[in-house]
Amino acid sequence: MGTFCSVIKFENLQELKRLCHWGPIIALGVIAICSTMAMIDSVLWYWPLHTTGGSVNFIMLINWTVMILYNYFNAMFVGPGFVPLGWKPEISQDTMYLQYCKVCQAYKAPRSHHCRKCNRCVMKMDHHCPWINNCCGYQNHASFTLFLLLAPLGCIHAAFIFVMTMYTQLYNRLSFGWNTVKIDMSAARRDPLPIVPFGLAAFAATLFALGLALGTTIAVGMLFVIQMKIILRNKTSIESWIEEKAKDRIQYYQLDEVFVFPYDMGSRWRNFKQVFTWSGIPEGDGLEWPVREGCHQYSLTIEQLKQKADKRVRSVRYKVIEDYSGACCPLNKGIKTFFTSPCTEEPRIQLQKGEFVLATRGLRYWLYGDKILDDSFIEGVLV
Repeated sequence: MGTFCSVIKFENLQELKRLCHWGPIIALGVIAICSTMAMIDSVLWYWPLHTTGGSVNFIMLINWTVMILYNYFNAMFVGPGFVPLGWKPEISQDTMYLQYCKVCQAYKAPRSHHCRKCNRCVMKMDHHCPWINNCCGYQNHASFTLFLLLAPLGCIHAAFIFVMTMYTQLYNRLSFGWNTVKIDMSAARRDPLPIVPFGLAAFAATLFALGLALGTTIAVGMLFVIQMKIILRNKTSIESWIEEKAKDRIQYYQLDEVFVFPYDMGSRWRNFKQVFTWSGIPEGDGLEWPVREGCHQYSLTIEQLKQKADKRVRSVRYKVIEDYSGACCPLNKGIKTFFTSPCTEEPRIQLQKGEFVLATRGLRYWLYGDKILDDSFIEGVLV
């Protein structure tokens, strides 16, 4: 009940604006098309409601839709949880281990990061997801992951309905050498005949919905696998990147030290319970975290400070030789640059010939870094 109340109790009605974004519009559109077409195909042409199997199948389709939408809206509107504005640790000496956020006028709590899209410091930030138009973090990580699990399962069920609907309806009309296929065709023999005939428009709509269902199953299923891997290690996507950079820093300077990720509880089950609980409320308060033996609360933040100092030392300075408009997928920079555009909402930096940039990492055709402007930096993605 507490979780349900948290869904409908918005901080203000401005939260509803999250729906006015291409991500939620596409996501909800796919859910609506797949669920609606699966119900229509099932009731009208494949498995009628007057049969026991048809009734159970219809209830299952509704159940998938409700659970998917519940976790989707939970992840969107409950949100990740934000570090309170003006927050600072109880012990003033601990501020030396933390970074200060000028936007939030607060110190960044352990595992928190500032999101430029949300314009707040997010507790245990994993990433900003355009499909929910919100960050995935401390409070909504479980709901987001459940959505990633339920969406492919529901789409697999819907895809089965689509395939069997087309097969049963076309069985007596077309011959593709299917006579040897042993499939129970009792569902195709409707008595009386369907009220609405399975025509060309119905076939095209079913085929389109099948493509959406299969594409969603593959794409969202891969995201679920990625999320489960980091959850079982009690990490976030950002923390995985920090760990990689820590190992790279140690190797680069040939240091006699070993980086130990402080939040891995040493057991996949214990890591799993940090996110998924029976109450639906994650463990902790989002500001302080249990750590493994030999580490302390600020082990990761200290490593971040080292990497921030090392970033300026190891970054490469480049001079811009060609103007760049800051377009997401620039057509005038070559076909390979166009198709290898990073899948991120990181801002693209507009560049002019003669300016200087400081690249921190890069792909073959793109660079991540800062634009040098009057001894200050503008972070983003460079072409």
